[in-house]
Amino acid sequence: MQTLISLHKNYTLNGEGYQLKLPLNLETIILVDDSVRLLSQFVEVMDLTDLYPTYKRINTFSPRTLLKIVLYSYMNGDYSSRSMELNCKRDINFMYLLEGKPVCDHATFARFRSIHFAPCAKRIPAEMSHLLYDLGEISGETIFIDGTKIEACANRYTFVWKKAVTRNQGKMLIKIAGLIAECEQLYGIRIVHGDTVKMKHVKRLRKKLYALKQEENIEFVHGIGKRKSALQKSIETLEGYLGRLKGYTQKLHICGKRNSFSKTDQDAAFMRMKEDAMGNGQLKPAYSMGKMQNILSG
Repeated sequence: MQTLISLHKNYTLNGEGYQLKLPLNLETIILVDDSVRLLSQFVEVMDLTDLYPTYKRINTFSPRTLLKIVLYSYMNGDYSSRSMELNCKRDINFMYLLEGKPVCDHATFARFRSIHFAPCAKRIPAEMSHLLYDLGEISGETIFIDGTKIEACANRYTFVWKKAVTRNQGKMLIKIAGLIAECEQLYGIRIVHGDTVKMKHVKRLRKKLYALKQEENIEFVHGIGKRKSALQKSIETLEGYLGRLKGYTQKLHICGKRNSFSKTDQDAAFMRMKEDAMGNGQLKPAYSMGKMQNILSG
């Protein structure tokens, strides 16, 4: 019996899912509800009149196509132009955005971001917000807070913690209350009428101590071998307490609603930052991009 030798591959072995036509029809592979489809539709209807004038002449790659690829890459947390070039060769979603055009190199993406997209980077993304508003997807009254953390150039050992400052402030108030009671017995004056010590009592004590100094004509002495009077010691102790109390108040004012700040860079707070892919975070001074803006402000 003669054996039939076939030199052609049987393309029907894989059933109906085998595609004979090249290039591949990506429409049949990408899911209907994939985010890349929505992004492409948004960019297609966006007004890019500010972007096109940045070009003297448009080559093979359309600015609208480049914008789609850059925005989609940003959506996936990838900001590298070399990764964009690689994804356009391997990822079907990026191939879908290319629409059959050849893959451009990473330098093209870099020039697009720095030269062409940067001058209109504020208005173009706002166009998407306006479109969502016209479609009724947003109310226009929502305020978003950006929680991005950017590592600050500040010494990590110069941090001031709000909890520690508050604790030290409480201890200082106790010391001031004890000093007031001591001065009342020592100089026969009455400052506090009741059980609660307030700042007005501290100011009244300071005023009375300086009045006693003037009445008794006491000269303050400084240096080695000179004996300080009890009144001078009381006044210097009180001034030291008030100076430290003022410092605590200033630190709490700088902290505001934050839990910490850096002495070398008061705009930086200490937050846990990611050190590596394993997520072993470490406390570092960082800026929190907590600027609130209306979604339609542009």
